[in-house]
Amino acid sequence: MRILRLFLLLVVGGLTACSGGPDINVFPVSQDVELGRQAMAEILQDPAAFPVLDPDTHREAYAYVQGMVDEIVDLGGVPHADVFPYRVYLIDRPVNNAFAAPGGYLFVFTGLIRSLTGPDQLAGVLAHEIAHAAERHSTQQATKRFGLAALQRLLTGGDNSGILAQLANQLINLGFSRADEAEADARSVDYLCATPYATNGAAGFFEQVERRGQVTEFLSTHPNPQNRIQKINARAADLDCAAKREDPAAFQRFVGQL
Repeated sequence: MRILRLFLLLVVGGLTACSGGPDINVFPVSQDVELGRQAMAEILQDPAAFPVLDPDTHREAYAYVQGMVDEIVDLGGVPHADVFPYRVYLIDRPVNNAFAAPGGYLFVFTGLIRSLTGPDQLAGVLAHEIAHAAERHSTQQATKRFGLAALQRLLTGGDNSGILAQLANQLINLGFSRADEAEADARSVDYLCATPYATNGAAGFFEQVERRGQVTEFLSTHPNPQNRIQKINARAADLDCAAKREDPAAFQRFVGQL
């Protein structure tokens, strides 16, 4: 504990001097997991806003979407797979959105799933959200906004559950920078390269949004596609991954189970 406090004091001193750039993250990886658990608890305690489908009563649906997440994480070489659970939860609301809490806790609204035309688009959305967690974008943003205050509370050596709960509650709605979004787009291509899903699945999702002229909640927290589609497709072409074969029948069965 003495060594940990000394380390935290050094970090606080360093941040006081340099004010925390975009790549600085004062939270240890283990704290991402704890913050994710706290965020999940906040969500589960608010079923009116977040009616999470029960995994026990929707086993087949969860098996499908969690299986997709597991494929992306395992085959894509996603960072922190030995620490982060990369667990997905389905929220039963007609909302076109998905988001990731720290530590690999993923949340997808059934409204978004029902708007998709195939499994590649779902894989693209999941890979994008996995990337936000894997690249630790939430705690990077938290470092910029209130990292010092959180660390100073942790340095007291007392119970830090209160500050973690406060941080987790704010992280649920914490937006990402455009640089974060660009990185998540790029990593989604990388992660999907070795999977059975189209490497540019995220581009397919954004193309659908543009084609339908949808104003989705997803785009209220994720900047407008614009040239993102072009960049995703270009990265996919550069990687030259193997041709993919989607399974639309399995996807439609999954959608029908929601």
